[in-house]
Amino acid sequence: MQAFRKAVEAGDMDAVEALLAEDVVFTSPVVFKPYPGKAITAAILRAVSQVFEDFRYERELTGSDGRDHALVFRARVGDRELTGCDFLRVNEEGLIDEFTVMVRPLSGAQALAEAMGARFDRIAEDARARSAQPDVSP
Repeated sequence: MQAFRKAVEAGDMDAVEALLAEDVVFTSPVVFKPYPGKAITAAILRAVSQVFEDFRYERELTGSDGRDHALVFRARVGDRELTGCDFLRVNEEGLIDEFTVMVRPLSGAQALAEAMGARFDRIAEDARARSAQPDVSP
């Protein structure tokens, strides 16, 4: 997951999006229902990259089969510090097909939920625009 980590740390959201499978499922730390699909996942990740301040990965763990990864991070949302983990699973092509985020403490999760909720109309609009884009892959 070095490519993903480097892309996130560089703020290269196009590179992050390129690492997502079309059928990726994103599970939020603050919403019960998972979000299926590359367009909505990319839109959420773009928004959260604007919400998180002082974001940094601290540790990376990889499962024995090389398909499961956990990236432990720290960030701030406003005046709330939080710790979290991105749990990623890659498919046979090496693309992320499962993306689950967990955060703590509750006050940090609440600040994240509030900040993302305020952006959700724009996130949904971004996802619709991304899903309408024609495939320009070589």
